[in-house]
Amino acid sequence: MQLRDSVIIITGGGQGLGRSMGEFLAAKGARLALVDLNQERLDEAVAACKAAGGDARAYQCNIANEEQVTDMVNQVASDFGAINGLINNAGILRDGLLLKSKDGEIQKMSLAQWQSVIDVNLTGVFLCTREVGAKMIELGNQGLIINISSISRAGNIGQSNYSAAKAGVAAMTVVWAKELARYGIRVAGIAPGFIETEMTGGMKPEALEKMTSGIPLKRMGKPAEIAHSAAYLFENDYYTGRILELDGGLRI
Repeated sequence: MQLRDSVIIITGGGQGLGRSMGEFLAAKGARLALVDLNQERLDEAVAACKAAGGDARAYQCNIANEEQVTDMVNQVASDFGAINGLINNAGILRDGLLLKSKDGEIQKMSLAQWQSVIDVNLTGVFLCTREVGAKMIELGNQGLIINISSISRAGNIGQSNYSAAKAGVAAMTVVWAKELARYGIRVAGIAPGFIETEMTGGMKPEALEKMTSGIPLKRMGKPAEIAHSAAYLFENDYYTGRILELDGGLRI
């Protein structure tokens, strides 16, 4: 698949990995639909992608809302005339132990903590893939859908909700690759390990050192390395139904 002039939707495209992937793909001439809730961040990301050499437009959308997702996909198709790809990148964290006993009192992960992460990180991926896939088939467009999973899909302490969602995303990647291949739509995944983002940038130095000490390469990954891998997946037409692990050799 040629990235130049390809229309690619990126959820969570206003910041972090989403913005980094957007800028990288824009530099290769892709036309981007950046999706996020924060309009200010979206506007900044659109400007950065245009400066990198590609066309980009902003779409404010809650990916956990079925009606909003449907409307967003229809609008992107109307604005660009095609859809050739999707990166399901948007996600949230609501970390906490399942149970914690403190001073004789048992604290529990709340249903709200669980459900909010499942709604965005799992159901949101389902909704976006379903609607984008349907629109691609309707328009006769072929291409690739990338699901951003995580090293945490193997199970990470304090992340019952996040691990379950990212494991589900990895499993759905395989299912959808088999189901959508007949329409010329590939589906692949990327499972990042610890990456340098705004979130990790705010951590204490001693916490960062402890985090990186267990990584064989002794450093966190860079957003540009995730973006480079996304571009590779788009350009390699034989890659589908698999998860590309980018974790510096770390295994949880």
